Amino acid sequence: MRFHVVAVGRARAGPELVLWQEFSGRLTTQIRLVEVESKKAGPGLKDREAELLLKSVPDGSVLVALDERGKSLTSEVFAKTLARWRDEGTADVAFVIGGADGLADTLRERARLLLSLSAMTWPHMLVRGLLAEQLYRAERIWAGHPYHRA
Repeated sequence: MRFHVVAVGRARAGPELVLWQEFSGRLTTQIRLVEVESKKAGPGLKDREAELLLKSVPDGSVLVALDERGKSLTSEVFAKTLARWRDEGTADVAFVIGGADGLADTLRERARLLLSLSAMTWPHMLVRGLLAEQLYRAERIWAGHPYHRA
């Protein structure tokens, strides 16, 4: 299985990028970050961003949309969900992270899972690092490693 993180915005040097690099670098599962940007602001921005995000998702991927209104899963349930998809033969899981205005409803409706990392709103660049940490934690849970001390 391969992970794809498809996100609106370009990362700049700083602690958020370091967090992403730290945890994505620990993964044994292949992970790829794709950054997209719409150059036009104004009406329809979420729809344009959704189009760019979806174009960057590999065909046949399980689509997971990160959204504060989504399901809040424990780390164990998240790990079991990913393991079930892996065991069902899923080749690619794509996690999409919207821009400052969130995700278009059309994209949210196409997602197999709407995932909330918290009911709080987080900076989008920080969400990448938080997601990478949870993916790493899932791998450690699969391996029975003590990193996850539940």
